[in-house]
Amino acid sequence: MTDAEPSRPRLRADARRSIDTLLTAAAEVFAESGVDAPVRQITARAGVGAGTLYRHFPQRSDLIAAVFRHEVDACAEAAPALAEAHEPVEALRLWLLRFTRFIATKRGLSAALHSGDPAYDSLPAYFQHRLVPVLEGLLGAAVEAGRVRGDVGPDDLLRAVANLTVPAQDDDGHTARMLALLIDGLRYGSGAA
Repeated sequence: MTDAEPSRPRLRADARRSIDTLLTAAAEVFAESGVDAPVRQITARAGVGAGTLYRHFPQRSDLIAAVFRHEVDACAEAAPALAEAHEPVEALRLWLLRFTRFIATKRGLSAALHSGDPAYDSLPAYFQHRLVPVLEGLLGAAVEAGRVRGDVGPDDLLRAVANLTVPAQDDDGHTARMLALLIDGLRYGSGAA
């Protein structure tokens, strides 16, 4: 177990579902209203009581860090199904679109994540540990298929996509257009253009 992988207590299936529902609701509320949104807004959306939230997340920073990890995990876990169901470049494109949704959520958490609170110190390493290998696999498959150029690494691509992404509420299709342009750029020089 590394700092990037916090230990999780074993929970009953119903408790895990309750926490997952709570984290999904919190991510949505944070993206819409910011991390200072009232707890009752989160619990109402999740359909749970405040006691459930505070039992699992006694401090708001605990909830924010858990939402961040939950969103990173969901993004990472989407890759294998995409890789199995689609050709390599399409799987890469679809995963990068999924990553842009994570970026929109992360923007809702941004002020808290950059507050200097030590509760968030392990999150950058968690992000790197979970997402870089996933993207490396998707990108590697597209390179191996001769569909994209091989001189772009996963760190560069994650940074490029994050820089191209605008907040979801202001997105008029800009993110999808910029991502398509980026994918076309990856194809250039691969021989598959």
